[in-house]
Amino acid sequence: MLTQVAEGVLIHESEFCQSNAVVVQGGAGVLLIDAGVHEDEMRCLVSDLSELGHAVVAGFSTHPHWDHLLWHGGLGTAPRYGTARCAATARDRLSGGVEAVAKAAGIPEEVSLDLLGLITGLPADATQIPWDGPGIRIIEHQAHAPGHAALLLEDRGVLVAGDMLSDVLIPMLDLNGTADPIEEYFTALRLLEDVAGDVDAVVPGHGSVCGADPLRARIDQDRAYLHALRDGKDSSDSRIGLSAKPGWEWVSDVHAGQLQRLRQRRERNGTPV
Repeated sequence: MLTQVAEGVLIHESEFCQSNAVVVQGGAGVLLIDAGVHEDEMRCLVSDLSELGHAVVAGFSTHPHWDHLLWHGGLGTAPRYGTARCAATARDRLSGGVEAVAKAAGIPEEVSLDLLGLITGLPADATQIPWDGPGIRIIEHQAHAPGHAALLLEDRGVLVAGDMLSDVLIPMLDLNGTADPIEEYFTALRLLEDVAGDVDAVVPGHGSVCGADPLRARIDQDRAYLHALRDGKDSSDSRIGLSAKPGWEWVSDVHAGQLQRLRQRRERNGTPV
């Protein structure tokens, strides 16, 4: 089921981790961002778009994690884009075969992997998505995943945040691809804060859509979490522990894992824990 969040902007929410696929209406068709997850949900999205008379003319993946690289044959053969670094990372991770990726990532059987990761990297200096529709600014950063992009729909007042600014997920760091993952995340939050004044609605990759005031609150919450993480302290963040949303208790395990790996990093580098 498609739900409108702004003029010409609709979302399709998956049962898998409350994932949000974003549909942006353009002149000749729609742009589909982070298309979806389970096979039956993808078929539902195909049906919804068909009933509305919308053809998909372009796709975009915000970052190179498997749940943001999916596609369905019923959506057609429109070009699918990502940042240059996102596309290169996806190619590298899929070089050993889709089955290896599925096994390593624990991808559910309900997910069709036939068209996984078939994206084209935009030029490294690209700042706009090339399509016949409203201007969409690419805000690239290296928090969470290589070549991660948030997208600002400038005349619709919508920020598509990728896997950031969630009400159910804590900041999840890229602990493999960056020398200072916490600082990279702080940098990304500053980039998103810089455009907050132009935003009326925020669509996270996972979680609830929010407005301008909750956006700033989510930025503050993420910063507070990162400060605690950097200092090696337990966090009072409401997204972990006993206050976590039912069904999201596993996020506490993610937090514990991040604390442990950052502590190990400091020990290897000889810095204070």
